Amino acid sequence: MKRSLAALLSALAALTAPLSVAAQEAAPTAPTAPTAAAASADPADAFSAGKMWSLARLGDTAISPDGSTAAVTVTRFDIAENRGATDIWLVPVAGGPARPLTSDKAADTSPAFSPDGRSIAFLSKRGEDKESQIYIIPVDGGEARRLTQVPTGANAIKWFPDGKRIAFVTPIWTDLVEWKDQAKRLKERADSKMNARSWDRAPLAYWDRYLDDREPHLFSVAVEGGEPQAITRLSGLSLSRRDYSVSSYDISPDGLEVAFVADVDRSGIEPNYDVITIAACGCKPPRNLTEGNRADDDDPAYSPDGKWLAYTAQRIPPFYADRARLMLVDRATGAMRDLSGNFDRSAGVLVWRPDSKSVFSAIDDAAVNRIWRFDIAAPGKPRAVTTTPSFGSLAVAERGGAKPAAVALRQSFSEPPTLVRVDLTSGAATRLTDFNDAALAGVSLGKVDSVTYTGSGGAPIQMWVIHPPGFDPAKRYPVMMLLHGGPHNGIQDATQWRWNAHVFASWGYVVTWHNFHGSSGFGQAFADSINPDWITKPYADTIAAAQWVAAQPWADASRMVAAGASYGGFLAATLLGRAHPFKALVAHAAVYNKYTQIAADFGAEKDRFFEFWERPEEFARYSPHTSAGNFVTPTLVIHGQQDLRVPVNHGVELFNTLQKRGVPSKFVYYPDENHWILKPQNSLHWYATVRQWVEKYAPPGVR
Repeated sequence: MKRSLAALLSALAALTAPLSVAAQEAAPTAPTAPTAAAASADPADAFSAGKMWSLARLGDTAISPDGSTAAVTVTRFDIAENRGATDIWLVPVAGGPARPLTSDKAADTSPAFSPDGRSIAFLSKRGEDKESQIYIIPVDGGEARRLTQVPTGANAIKWFPDGKRIAFVTPIWTDLVEWKDQAKRLKERADSKMNARSWDRAPLAYWDRYLDDREPHLFSVAVEGGEPQAITRLSGLSLSRRDYSVSSYDISPDGLEVAFVADVDRSGIEPNYDVITIAACGCKPPRNLTEGNRADDDDPAYSPDGKWLAYTAQRIPPFYADRARLMLVDRATGAMRDLSGNFDRSAGVLVWRPDSKSVFSAIDDAAVNRIWRFDIAAPGKPRAVTTTPSFGSLAVAERGGAKPAAVALRQSFSEPPTLVRVDLTSGAATRLTDFNDAALAGVSLGKVDSVTYTGSGGAPIQMWVIHPPGFDPAKRYPVMMLLHGGPHNGIQDATQWRWNAHVFASWGYVVTWHNFHGSSGFGQAFADSINPDWITKPYADTIAAAQWVAAQPWADASRMVAAGASYGGFLAATLLGRAHPFKALVAHAAVYNKYTQIAADFGAEKDRFFEFWERPEEFARYSPHTSAGNFVTPTLVIHGQQDLRVPVNHGVELFNTLQKRGVPSKFVYYPDENHWILKPQNSLHWYATVRQWVEKYAPPGVR
């Protein structure tokens, strides 16, 4: 029987109200470091955090023009050294053993096959390299040769179709012409005893780094070597100062034109990314193809026959989760077509079929990343190629017509990214790599279910339920509810390295992860339904999720905890100020005070709805810190100093508030981490810390 939210909150408040502050245990006055004692007691077949770090992580993929060979980067971590090593491996697409192509101690990334298939270009920082450079190595083996010596570094590489040049991006000072002068300024700034910086226009920063006064520009370099030639330098436009990748630009099949994405906003507070075309020689003025669209355009991709330029377009500035439509430009006439139609999902990186009749994109679709096909002859009628689990990093051979060879990375909660061959007609996938088979042999993983419950306004809400190994439905288990970030980043059936549900489940918890209102992958209206009020619907969905869980015969409602990061931390802080059934909370990189969130790396951007000084009372209702008078739940607060997306003051403010209210709390601070905990030893410490906290307030074990 359905119950109103008010009735539910009343029942929860009466049944599971937190203990009074006076009755709760006082927090220790001195920080304590978690030990490996708990982990050492884990059974040998447990999927521990240490076991997770032993797995190889597959990353960048590429496929040879004839479709016979795939390249994939493989990263393995040395816990003692606290670092990873990344190499490029070659894999026969027809099946067979993989072989390493590189083995240098430096990280080798971004493999790209030459048009003739004989060589692979990649990025590395070897020997005396101070910044990443382009290297080329024969596919048949041999020594790699360094192609560039660019003082500002080479990134985002792509071959020209003739195989004679390679394009790359590098951040430069546009007032300096010679590379030697770029190197000189870099050295002067590195050696200077004065390290102040100044800005007269936003943005200041991006994620974990402050931006300098350089601009990322496209260059090309001959495969035989020589001086790199500028492409975009004199255009008056550059690639994004914040972020760019190989999908930020493309080269026409005849090699004469380049399309790239540039922020045309001059104010710094109203970003607007457009698709720009320019002659590959850099000798003609640029042309803005999407000037009429005030929202973002991205992912340019030329069709192999040169007739079309595909790209993605949003309509609502500055809403990053707005639906991205797949657009086509007829290069002869300039006419534009919308291939998405009413398709209520966002297209991403675009990959053409060799016959230029279809475009593929791996798309976030109802908690699964699926490959979809968009046919030019059937606009508005995309077709899902794959079903489950999730697929990404799609690479399609340049030759093969309507049946080209293709590879992708397949993954799920229980399968780390694995290279597979994909039939782009049937969606059938054939596994090509076994990098993690030995490490996972004998490891027990619990069952993963997808359930649907009724959330805010009667809407169906999808939720993942990850059971502990050896789960017995006749017994009762503690529950750890995860709160995802974003808020518009839905949780897919995929491996999460930073918050791994199977690691949490191995501690003896049933783990849940719900895609509340605002999550991506469930349509435009669902994603936009929480703006500008980030609290009401996600909070209601979370309480309804807790009610669903509590009603299950296997759940012990007296042992429930909740944990989240970023927006998930915001939601944890929201729970702190409202009725909820959780015995303890974990708030990692939590947005706690929306007033001070204006210090974030995007804090200068104009708000889509209103600024805090325009509607102060309404703005206050959307900030968790204004409910601090209700805080009584024990809370673990975690933050990294290098986090510029959610600055560290949020964690300090939340912890200090909890301390002043006498609430059991702990603050864990990582001076060398950003929004995420990325270093192996810090990650192991993080998992151990979280484990100690949740076990204290919701002890594991069946009842």
